[in-house]
Amino acid sequence: QVQLVESGGGLVQSGGSLRLSCAASGSILRINAMDWYRQVPGKQRELVAGITSGGRLNYADSVKGRFTISRDSAKNTVYLQMNSLKPEDTDVYYCNAEIQYYSDSFTYSGDYWGQGTQVTVSS
Repeated sequence: QVQLVESGGGLVQSGGSLRLSCAASGSILRINAMDWYRQVPGKQRELVAGITSGGRLNYADSVKGRFTISRDSAKNTVYLQMNSLKPEDTDVYYCNAEIQYYSDSFTYSGDYWGQGTQVTVSS
């Protein structure tokens, strides 16, 4: 009933920029926190940035001053603007959201993940 679809990944040179998008769809009542994570195969998934429904922001120390998270609640979409990219930012980036939705007259809530989008930064 709920789906997160990411877009915007790709290959960029060091110092370049990319903008990731993650759109939620389905019978959505409310979206609470929306976050971006990243993960290299074989390593633990790392929180990159998060934004609450009230607009509170949270960033990993490694991306502060370079990445900006924002959301468009009307579109159920979260964005991650990534500037001054470094080779160590190379990862698969995942969107995560806490979503309340309805189905068959009942309300449900859950934690959902996107499929991931590859970001590669060349030196």
